[in-house]
Amino acid sequence: MKKSELDENEKKGGFGGNPEENFFRGEITYVDQDILLGQGECAGEAYEENEYEAEDEEADEDDENEFYHDAGQKRGRMGRGSVPMKGASKKRAGKKQKRRRKHKFLRRFLGAVLVLALLVLGGMYYAVHQVYGRMHYSAIESVRTENFREDGVTNILLIGNDSRENGEDGRSDAMILLSVSNRTKRIQMTSLLRDMYVDIAGHDGNRLNAAYAFGGAELLMDTIEQNLGITVNRYVLVNFEAFANLVDAVGGVDLELTNEEVQYVNGYLVEYNMLTGRAEGTDYLDASLDGMIHLNGPQALAYSRNRYIGTDFGRTQRQRKVLAGVLHNLPGAVVKNPKGLLDGLLPNLTTNLTAQECYRLCLEAVKLPGYEIAQGSVPVEGSYQNAKIRGMAVLEVDFEKNRNYLRESLYGE
Repeated sequence: MKKSELDENEKKGGFGGNPEENFFRGEITYVDQDILLGQGECAGEAYEENEYEAEDEEADEDDENEFYHDAGQKRGRMGRGSVPMKGASKKRAGKKQKRRRKHKFLRRFLGAVLVLALLVLGGMYYAVHQVYGRMHYSAIESVRTENFREDGVTNILLIGNDSRENGEDGRSDAMILLSVSNRTKRIQMTSLLRDMYVDIAGHDGNRLNAAYAFGGAELLMDTIEQNLGITVNRYVLVNFEAFANLVDAVGGVDLELTNEEVQYVNGYLVEYNMLTGRAEGTDYLDASLDGMIHLNGPQALAYSRNRYIGTDFGRTQRQRKVLAGVLHNLPGAVVKNPKGLLDGLLPNLTTNLTAQECYRLCLEAVKLPGYEIAQGSVPVEGSYQNAKIRGMAVLEVDFEKNRNYLRESLYGE
């Protein structure tokens, strides 16, 4: 058929009849093509007349491919027109399915993490309450409602007394301010020298450790606040037995001693053995030793009590060395010897920290391995002078200098 005749037939609407039959005869027109491809104004009518419907997309595509193949024609432009659309639809469906699987996995993962976190927190809460129940809680009403953290710093006063029984009797043989600072990322141990001459509320001026003798931990904390200008309202009281047990529970400490210090360790062990009913000579060090020596609990206690070498400054420095060694070995002891820690230490502790406060400290402990451990003492060098007041050998202190030192070292100001 000539092109002019084909164009004329197209104007008249094609060859007439069924477009599929025209196609098989090789007489398809552009109008019939539009009908077969579902385009143009007559598309809907043609599909109704020929009842050309596919049950689903895949069957439709298979039928179309078979139809054109049997007709001996190339699929060409007609058959390929719908393929990209079908492929895009399948691709979108695949992406949606992948997103659904990803979201489902994420929900399950987050659910598992939440359950694990609840189990850990619940276990930790239970453990803290079990541990706390073995300590002695002694409330101080005047500070019960005060927050134990100030400006990102938690100050806890560690009091070592020379009592052989649990309680607040005896003298405050050691006073160390343990400060955990979120601002400086530092754990600082600051020894407070007991011979500082301070103002004590309701009493005449006296040595700092006299405040403990007059009014226990409450008056001692109040005296520190008034004279040094920092908030201290929580304390932990440790007696001799607790100190020695703690060192033993962490496996002892390695410290460098002079031969003179070794002699004094043996001297203090004489008193300790008598007070605890142990045989004379128990735990004595070889009198010829010096240098790095491994000390057990009673030996470390005897070492830290020595106030004859280096005056009270030397004694407090030795106390901090022992405490630093304990902190260094503590993580391993928690894993290897938890029972020794609990049995040896807890029954000999007295504190006004509540169970909830202990729980908060426990949660924050995960950050502490990354903190720097620092040491210091008050009064700082150049801020005091020796004096004698009412027959007492004391240290007269420039408290303004020491307040500035504490604000800078604890609060980073």
